[in-house]
This record gives sequence, C-alpha cells and structure tokens, in this order.
Amino acid sequence: MSSLFPALTNSPGEHIALRFGDRSLSYARLAAAAGAVAERVRGEGRVAVWATPALETAVAVVGTLLAGVAAVPLNPKSGEKELGHILTDSAPTLVLAAPGDELPDSLRDLERVDVDVPATGALPEEQTDAAAPALIVYTSGTTGPPKGAVIPRRAIAATLDALADAWQWTGEDVLVHGLPLFHVHGLVLGILGPLRRGGSVRHLGRFSTEGVARELNGGATMLFGVPTMYHRIAEDLADNPSLAKGLTGARLLVSGSAALPVHDHERIASATGRRVIERYGMTETLMNTSIRADGEARPGTVGVPLPGVEVRLVEDDGTPIASYDGESVGEIQVRGPNLFTEYLNRTDATAAAFTTDGWFRTGDMAVRDPDGYVRIVGRKATDLIKSGGYKIGAGEIENALLEHPGVREAAVTGEPDPDLGERIVAWIVPTDPQTPPGVEELADHVARRLAPHKRPRVVHHLDSLPRNDMGKIMKRALGGHA
Repeated sequence: MSSLFPALTNSPGEHIALRFGDRSLSYARLAAAAGAVAERVRGEGRVAVWATPALETAVAVVGTLLAGVAAVPLNPKSGEKELGHILTDSAPTLVLAAPGDELPDSLRDLERVDVDVPATGALPEEQTDAAAPALIVYTSGTTGPPKGAVIPRRAIAATLDALADAWQWTGEDVLVHGLPLFHVHGLVLGILGPLRRGGSVRHLGRFSTEGVARELNGGATMLFGVPTMYHRIAEDLADNPSLAKGLTGARLLVSGSAALPVHDHERIASATGRRVIERYGMTETLMNTSIRADGEARPGTVGVPLPGVEVRLVEDDGTPIASYDGESVGEIQVRGPNLFTEYLNRTDATAAAFTTDGWFRTGDMAVRDPDGYVRIVGRKATDLIKSGGYKIGAGEIENALLEHPGVREAAVTGEPDPDLGERIVAWIVPTDPQTPPGVEELADHVARRLAPHKRPRVVHHLDSLPRNDMGKIMKRALGGHA
C-alpha cells in the first residue's frame, strides 16, 4: 500500500495544509510537526488523542498514522463513565494533547505527551501494511457501552480515493467545516481527506453561519456539514446576503451523518441555485454511497455506491432483493475495502455484524431506484436516534438515567426536531411521583456521564412503562420514532 499522505512530500512546502482560526500550517511545517509526533510514538501500542478542534489534534493523528500506530480519538465532552470504558477497552499507552489542555481525572494515570506546533521532526518511512489498524473509533450501539470499531489503513485510503472520484476532489480544493474531530465525518473526511489530496482545510473551531460565509467568500470551494448546520444556514439565508453569495460560489456542498430534510434542501437551492449533495456512511464502513458531483442531486437520496463498494438490499430473511423498483424496502448490506476489521475485544459483536460471505449488516433500511440511487427510510432497530449529526444509542442513555436516584424506570426514544433532526425524549417512572426530577436535572445528569449531545430535551413522567409479556418495554406505544 502506498502512503496515506503523499502530499507531505509532494506538495509545495509553503502550500497551506491546515488552518484553524488564525493559526495555520504549511505542508512543510505539518510534515515537520507530524514527524516529531511520529518519532515520539513509534513502537507504542495504541495512542489516545484528546480530540479538540485544534491544529494539535490534526498533527497528533497524522503523526501517529505516519508511525504505523493506531490512534484512539477521545471526545473531550465525554462523561467519566463513557471515557473510562473507552480507556479500559482500548488500553492506550499514552495520550497526546495540546499544551495547556486540561485533561479529566480518568486520564491522570496515562502518560501525557504534549503536541508542539511548530516542531521539527523527520518524516519516517510510512507504514505500508494495508490491513494495519489506523484508528479505533467508538460508536454507540443500541444497547450497552460504545464499541471500538477498528478501522484499517486500507479503509481510509479506499474511502478517500472513492470520494475523490465521486466529488472530483483535487489538491486545488479548499474545504471548510466546523465538525468535531473525534469521529469519522470530521476527522477522516474533513481532515485526512484534504491532506490526502494535497489540498487545504479551514476548520471553524465552532460552527457558525458567519464563519461559513467568511470562508466561502474567501476562497474555500467545499463545505461539509450535518443537517443541523444546514438547517441553520437555511434559516439565515434570507437575511444574510454574504452567506447566500458564499454558498452560490462554492463548488460542492455536502451533508452527511443523517438525512437532510427536503424542506431545507429546497430553501438552500432557491436562495443560492446550488444543491446540497448527500452521502451515506457509518463508523464501521466509512463511506458507502454518494451523490456524484457530475450526477443528479436528488433530495432525499444518498446517491449511488462509491467506486469499489458493493451495496445490496436484503429481505428480513437475508435474501437479496432481486430487482430495484424504488419501492421495495430492504436492509442495506455493504462489502468492500472501506469496511472496518472488527469491534475491539468483541468477537461476538463482530461475528454478528457480518454475513458468512463478508457483507456487513448496517441495520439501515432503504429503497433503491432502478438507476441505482439509494433512499434510506429508517433503522431496522428502533433504538438509534440521529440528533444533530450524531448517532446515539438509546440504551446507554437509559442506563445513565437509571443511575439517578429519582428514576425508577426509564425508556428513551426520538421524535422529529426541525433543528436537530431528532431530539431525545425520556419517559420516566419517578421514584417519588410527588417530586419527579425535571428535564434540566436529568439533562445535566446524562451530560455529565455521557456527553452533552446525548442529554434528553423532553421528559415525560409516567406511572408505568408499557411492557410485553416478556417484560420488554414496548417503545412503539410511547410515541416518537420508536
């Protein structure tokens, strides 16, 4: 396998690779700083990265990958319970962080290495084993704690090269985004993608429509976002001519991580003449399908399979749907070099995720048009909530709620939200019906244990939860998407 980042040696040294606010690194300076990280972590086991939206995070991940070591991105907003599980499960030998970052107590026993920018180090001879682990990214399932998806180097290269084909992505492109750097969308697509192409990325630090307008009017050619961001853009367009001008001049507007409502598609298109394109991926698969830059931007669909990726729909019994008519619903299964290797320390979950002939069971339900376009219609399971671009498992929120002394029983569902896509709804049987815990109290409780985006935004108090004869909560009787 060739280098993941040929541009570190092939691009003009002073060409800007990364910019975060008023801080930037040229390719030459990135190579030196990442080389210094690679020298430090070479020979380590797994390396945790405190993944703040900063230059240091990008340098840490690139340097770790150059050294042939697997990086474990950590969400800085994770609660102690979630973070503790990830650290115990992945067992990193050290943590990389920006100087001055305050790390939580759960990391105090782990050796800390500060990432210096700028720094000077030599580029190592890069790991070329395509099957070697590159990232361990934790993803929420429908029950239990997050699972660590082991993403090999070949998957990163395959996905980014397939997207380059689909999106006509080159070293001339300048990408702007404000996505977090602890998951696939923001880190793999949003940081490693431009670096593999030899282009530039401008990270907003924190998403704002003002930042998007500034960067798109200042030379950026591409925008990556999640539906919540595009909803805010659509809301702001009428009163923000600078934003409309920036979007009109962009080469590519991409939305992912959840479905973008058709209403927002149309508002953006009518104000700018530009269509947002959607793609479909998961932590375990990276990217599977996309609208092509030279194809039809069909709202409500996630396009066609990417080069090298096989996609099929199957019936409940696993039988492939023979022909695609735009109406027959089946579960999406995918196969290709973009797939993860395994769930770390979870041979049972890994085996259950794949068919005997190597297809990954996504759990997403879809229909497919005769021309190959895929439209996702929902989850096979009922316990995955897509809110603000995040995929959130109801089970871990329920477990957190049950740790509150005022909660006797708990169920979690999602319901439509015009900004977030879905909002998290908690259904609570209180310990004391006379003094039930309120929404703010429970939201703070969950946010401290898990992460702020997993907090419930609506709380209903019930005398009892509906259950079947086996004692399983019947969520469909509660409302929401479940």
